[in-house]
Amino acid sequence: MNPHPSSLRPHPLSTAADKSRSGRIYLLALHLVFWLALGGGAVCGAAEPAYPSKPVRLLVGFSPGGGTDVAARIIARKLSEMWGQQVVVDNRAGAGGLLAFEMTAKANPDGYTLLASSPSFAIQVGLAARLPYDPIRDFVPVTQASAAPYILVLYPGVEAKSVKELIALAKANPGKLDYASGGIGSAQHLATELFKLMAGINMVHVPFKGAVSIPDVIAGRVQMVFSGVPQALAHVQTGRLRAVGVTTPRRSPVVPDVPTIAEAGVPGYDVTVWYGIFVTGGTPRPIVARLNADFVKAINVPEVRQQLSAMGLEPIGNSSEEFNKTVRSEIKQWGQVIQRAGIKQQ
Repeated sequence: MNPHPSSLRPHPLSTAADKSRSGRIYLLALHLVFWLALGGGAVCGAAEPAYPSKPVRLLVGFSPGGGTDVAARIIARKLSEMWGQQVVVDNRAGAGGLLAFEMTAKANPDGYTLLASSPSFAIQVGLAARLPYDPIRDFVPVTQASAAPYILVLYPGVEAKSVKELIALAKANPGKLDYASGGIGSAQHLATELFKLMAGINMVHVPFKGAVSIPDVIAGRVQMVFSGVPQALAHVQTGRLRAVGVTTPRRSPVVPDVPTIAEAGVPGYDVTVWYGIFVTGGTPRPIVARLNADFVKAINVPEVRQQLSAMGLEPIGNSSEEFNKTVRSEIKQWGQVIQRAGIKQQ
């Protein structure tokens, strides 16, 4: 027998009780939301340690004492103080920086493996027939730490006291002057090849493994080199090397009497050596932002700026986006130089 239709209707007292219970649940939910908003959620976040919570490795793809290494160590010391965590500079020289580049690309994207590099990072894109990483996908530019010129120095026995005289000497003796570099495809190699192309001269390349042997230039076993300012400065000051030009558009405050190559005989010549910081691609954006803010802060500490400037390095410290534009521009520029100079891919 079917129940009377009226028996299917909810009892008025039952409906009121349900509404009261629903109201209490709603109020409890509101209290929970406000509690979380006011800081109760910090308990949940406490499981996430603040970055950095352990030592950070800063890879350098070149030997100790070079421009990249010098800049990296100056800044790393200050960051270690700021973070209360050691920033360990790890030199992994070889293959034009490729060893360090690959290690960074394949590291965990957690911000604990960083890379300090130079234009070699961009050069390898055009030089290597096949890279074991993607230079755009596998790296995030953090900041450009500093900028510097190369300084063109000659063995004092070379019969040229200026860029114009050097060009004239090279044109009168094609293929008889030689120059050193840190190896095929190194930044020094391409800076000289660009100089040759723009000046219309022919010189012989003498590649060294790793850092250029300044003593070989001093002894006259090679006649010239585009050197980092820190490596050549003392020898220029003592007269063991003759400086005839710097590669940047402006003169270096460290050697203000040395003209730019552009003003000394090759209009438009411009090679600015940058030293920058990268982190593995896929690193969380908050960590990238923290790295950028702290590196910029460290670079702008007066003590750090003074140390960089004393080594002929101009402190920069720009945004990740600005440094990314520089890297992409350099990849294009050096790819064109490699093609024009006929440098074979490795």
